[in-house]
Amino acid sequence: MRPSLNVLSPDMIASILLEAKRILAEVGMEIRGAGLRQRLLDHGLKTAEDATRVLFSPDVVDRAIASAPKSFTLYDRDGQPHAEIGGNNVHYVPGSSGLKIMDHRTGETRLANSTDFVEYVRVCDGLEHIAYPATAFSTNEDIEAQVSDAWRLYMVLANSKKPVVSGAFSEHGVPRMADMMQLFRRDRAELVAKPMSIFTVTATGNFRFGEDSCQNLLDCVEAGIAVEIVPVTLMGLIAPVTLVGALVFHCVDTLAGITMAQIIKPGAPVLFGGAPATFHMKAASSPMAAIEALHLNVGYVAIAKSLGLPTQAYMALSDGKILDAQAGAETMTSAMLAALAGVNSVSGPGMLDYVLTFSLAKLVFDNEVCGQCLHFVREIRVLEDLPTADLVSYLRENDHLITAPQTLKYWPRELYLTDPVFDRENRENWARSGSKDAYQRACEQVDRRLARYVPIETDSGLDAEMRRMVIAGLHHQTVLPELPPPPEPAVAAAPAGRRGRLGRRHRP
Repeated sequence: MRPSLNVLSPDMIASILLEAKRILAEVGMEIRGAGLRQRLLDHGLKTAEDATRVLFSPDVVDRAIASAPKSFTLYDRDGQPHAEIGGNNVHYVPGSSGLKIMDHRTGETRLANSTDFVEYVRVCDGLEHIAYPATAFSTNEDIEAQVSDAWRLYMVLANSKKPVVSGAFSEHGVPRMADMMQLFRRDRAELVAKPMSIFTVTATGNFRFGEDSCQNLLDCVEAGIAVEIVPVTLMGLIAPVTLVGALVFHCVDTLAGITMAQIIKPGAPVLFGGAPATFHMKAASSPMAAIEALHLNVGYVAIAKSLGLPTQAYMALSDGKILDAQAGAETMTSAMLAALAGVNSVSGPGMLDYVLTFSLAKLVFDNEVCGQCLHFVREIRVLEDLPTADLVSYLRENDHLITAPQTLKYWPRELYLTDPVFDRENRENWARSGSKDAYQRACEQVDRRLARYVPIETDSGLDAEMRRMVIAGLHHQTVLPELPPPPEPAVAAAPAGRRGRLGRRHRP
């Protein structure tokens, strides 16, 4: 048995889906990308009376759901299987779309740059409970905007072999990025067969897909890149303030994206995703960690699972500005809900301030939160503890169970020993260590992990070709930003915390 979450009845799910399909059939979606719109019309889809919206009949949507894969495998840079996306497999991934970074060395929150990004990838590469990196934040003014998406992808590929969650910043950004990833495959067919990335395609809201999203969806599917359809459902602003109504609106956008992906190429890997938030009526902000937004997340995930589709959600993050009690509470709450709901790709660790600010200190803190959540949702099994006669006898004879055979056999798996970013010392030892708070401990762990980073080998010719692709897209800039060298090899030392124990990432 796996711990799980039940938030919607089957009848409620059926009613929500029925209403979403009615809207798709009668109101339709505004498809602003000319190329994708023509593909839909060529497929036989009709338009509304005003000819501005494409109508999706229920049979078309149902056929798309049936053709979408129930699960798929993400492969690493070397073509080895890395993560199975589907079922109740939970993978935590850093959040995306940040513009600023909270500098763990100075405490300053500032615009991020390429050095920040490389350090982020190197830290992320060694985190035990973060499944794979995302192109988490922009590097702003040190690279021209039209190639910044490819430049971030290059920095990931040059510093980590893991798969990556990414996306294009412009209408025509995907082909360059697909060509970069194809360098690590024999040909395009192998890239399709062994995908190494998930790209985000965002629904605009108001039942609309903009030009960039349309072209990105078209290019991703044709290149064999898995896509996550991510509506930004704002409860009380562009979606109903009530949960059921918001779920209907959310499903309209997501089902439209999934249907379009399957029309382009039946069997294309696609995730039923989202980045919902509420509209704060007093502050005029859009908190993604609001409890109503979390309810919407787990609600649409339940609907997606009823359809057998892989899922994504923006959770395990905080709207707070620093790593404090609010950040810890929001992150743990949403990370645990995501684990219980079985979200396949959880976007959020490391993010603060409405996904505008990224923090390496929070990322290593969140790695620990995610590890505990993954531990919680493991399968519950009988482990020589039913019946309990032997355990009762041992306790009565010895007054403890520390050296009981069952304890010695199972404690390394059953007792989760935390990383030093979480305080488990008694007060005296904590004081002798400097009375450090959570943020100080997290900053120390960032520096330790940066020092322990082991560079990966990349063929010099492939590296040069990736850089050439980025340079070819520059308009005025003549050189690429200088990147920090990898750390000097460290003297072998005992790993921090529990890492010498099993060092594994639990997968429910």
